[in-house]
Amino acid sequence: MSDSHSNKALTPEKFTKIKLKTPPTNSVGFGALKSSISQVTKYMNVKDGVKLSLKINQKGEFDCPGCAWPDPDDERSSIGEYCENGIKAIAEEAQKNTIDYRFFENHSVEELAGWSDFEIGKSGRLAEPLFLAEGATHYQPISWEEAFNKVGAHLNALESPDEAIFYTSGRTTNEAAFLYQLFVREYGTTNLPDCSNMCHEASGSALSETLGIGKGSVTLDDLYKAEVVMVIGQNPATNHPRMLSALEKCKQNGGKIIAVNPLPEAGLLKFTNPQDPIKLLTGGTQIADVFAQVTINGDVALFKAILLKLLEKEEATGTVFDKAFINEFTAGYDAFIADLKTYNFDACLEASGIDIDTFEAIFELILNNDKIIICWAMGLTQHQNAVDNIREVVNLLLLKGSIGKEGAGTCPVRGHSNVQGDRTVGIWEAAPQAFLDKIEAKYGFKPKAKHGYAVIDAIKAMYENKAKVFFGLGGNFISAVPDTSYASQALANCNLTVHVSTKLNRSHLVTGKEALILPCLGRTEKDIQKSGLQIQSVENSMGVVSSTKGVLEPCSKDLMSEVAVVCGIANATLKHRSNIDWLAYKDDYTLVRNDIAEVVSGFENFNTKLQKPAGFYLPNGARERQFNTKTGKANFTKNKMPNWKLKNDELIMMTIRSHDQFNTTIYGLDDRYRGVYNERRIIFMNKADMEARGLKELQVVNLKSEFNGVTRRANKFKVVAYNIPKHCCATYFPETNVLVPIDNFAHTAKTPASKSVVITIEA
Repeated sequence: MSDSHSNKALTPEKFTKIKLKTPPTNSVGFGALKSSISQVTKYMNVKDGVKLSLKINQKGEFDCPGCAWPDPDDERSSIGEYCENGIKAIAEEAQKNTIDYRFFENHSVEELAGWSDFEIGKSGRLAEPLFLAEGATHYQPISWEEAFNKVGAHLNALESPDEAIFYTSGRTTNEAAFLYQLFVREYGTTNLPDCSNMCHEASGSALSETLGIGKGSVTLDDLYKAEVVMVIGQNPATNHPRMLSALEKCKQNGGKIIAVNPLPEAGLLKFTNPQDPIKLLTGGTQIADVFAQVTINGDVALFKAILLKLLEKEEATGTVFDKAFINEFTAGYDAFIADLKTYNFDACLEASGIDIDTFEAIFELILNNDKIIICWAMGLTQHQNAVDNIREVVNLLLLKGSIGKEGAGTCPVRGHSNVQGDRTVGIWEAAPQAFLDKIEAKYGFKPKAKHGYAVIDAIKAMYENKAKVFFGLGGNFISAVPDTSYASQALANCNLTVHVSTKLNRSHLVTGKEALILPCLGRTEKDIQKSGLQIQSVENSMGVVSSTKGVLEPCSKDLMSEVAVVCGIANATLKHRSNIDWLAYKDDYTLVRNDIAEVVSGFENFNTKLQKPAGFYLPNGARERQFNTKTGKANFTKNKMPNWKLKNDELIMMTIRSHDQFNTTIYGLDDRYRGVYNERRIIFMNKADMEARGLKELQVVNLKSEFNGVTRRANKFKVVAYNIPKHCCATYFPETNVLVPIDNFAHTAKTPASKSVVITIEA
């Protein structure tokens, strides 16, 4: 592997002036208001910022380009239906600076690679198509027609369509995603990796197997009515802050919150609603009734301990399990119970890292209630045993009959604003045959049924020269994937890499022999085509499809919508081989939705349904106790506990986000809720682990992981003492993605094990 490509992919090994404060025990409030105002005034035209803040997440307006947390079905705040990180997202997308060929005349790819991700992202919005020729050092302008023809020429020159990779980010709308997968399938491949492969694929795999649908089963209203909400493996205050408002409402209705996490995140301790003046003045609402500081990947152990105690009570009283639900709606109960009895309670509790008093508090809440919702995110899904984690969640809910009734169910909290919708409309390397049959019936070509590459396999294919063109519809691929050095060489092996983007990111600097950057409209911008102003659609975490339309004028006349880009590429590639009028879709998106209505279940009369101000719910069998599984019932499963055996000098590391971050987008250099300011190259460690290694606060260390005989390194990190379980540590991604092995992933789902990386520390 060449050092040049490796260096471009890795974040610069340089420090800023770190400042540490005591982590707060309260979240949002005045701090969020101050941060939001600062983002608008610093990075945006203030007039645009005010205009967007009044339109974001309002019925019939534009959907936040950040997270996928649902909007209320009924009343919404007219002046604040958004969060601090929503403001950061629109400030990033609608930033006042633009960059064109003059910027790239002044800055080579090599120079830009030396910038931090924060500096790269804040360079400005991309304003015109750009091309990097083989051997060139600077991007040059290129016309849209030339760009489309170049992509088409490369694709048509491949020996097989399977030598092309078509990646999708979660910000892509349903309309663009549907056309994208349609083009890819007509072109002749199923290589449709997407960001789901790296985050909630384990949720989809586990939920499909056990409940018959790869999505959650609850609505926002269910959260309000739950008796117990368990929030596990996630940090809502940073990743989806509006969730805290829902949890607050649950508390006001008498519900109890259990927070399970290796770190005591501020947002799960206390929340000050910025829309409530009284709360601002009096200090907010305590969120977690119980905080359980589980060890990293100790979740199955915790659930088994709970299940064992529930079983003990059930055998003593016969009143704990919902036997009527179990008998009518489930399968596999006897085998599950027999397997559960092979485990020892004390051993499970010890493996979880939770003390007995905390456990008893959790157990009493689970025992005495049955309107239970369990919410989770990547803290459960990015482990080797991620699928087991989710299946064990389902086991608990099934025993209590907490599926398919008001105030109860599964709640995987998705990240990007339409990552769930993209999968719904066909972005899937393993799409079901029934969907492919509808494609064939509608368009007259037979889609390939063989499953294509998901993200891990796509990277390996490029690395092994089995794939030669990479096309990314949104996202920052190189900063999102594991094993950064390996992945960078994979991209470098390609003949062409293409990225459809709103702004510059590190993936544009880690290129194939040739590279294209195709700038697209943002969610906040008006999309005007021949038939007029276009609306598009997205699906949130709870299966609601709603419209979104931009309100600002485009930052450049040389931008295209994602729909137009996909249509242009399809037209230039397929030409006379296609019976589809690709350019007609570009002119009128209602035509796209008419096709979706015919092909995708639940979207019948799509254009009419989309006119509903709050959107519409897609069908959800688990909500109705209709389980579309192989048994026709909800399935209990047998799951093993992970068996961690760390050596004396080893720690288990999880990668996390800072508060000034959404996925791979770095909004700033502060992590306010953890008391870290102006630095990202840090490692959070337990004080006892520091003392055992002779390390001092802010000492500079190097990190090393070894897996299957391969050693990986990440250099120059500062040690920060933190409240984290012994033998555990945490670092920010993408800085430490280089340590995550490409071949360490969840069984069945292949999500990378980014939350359980064994490392050693070198002073």
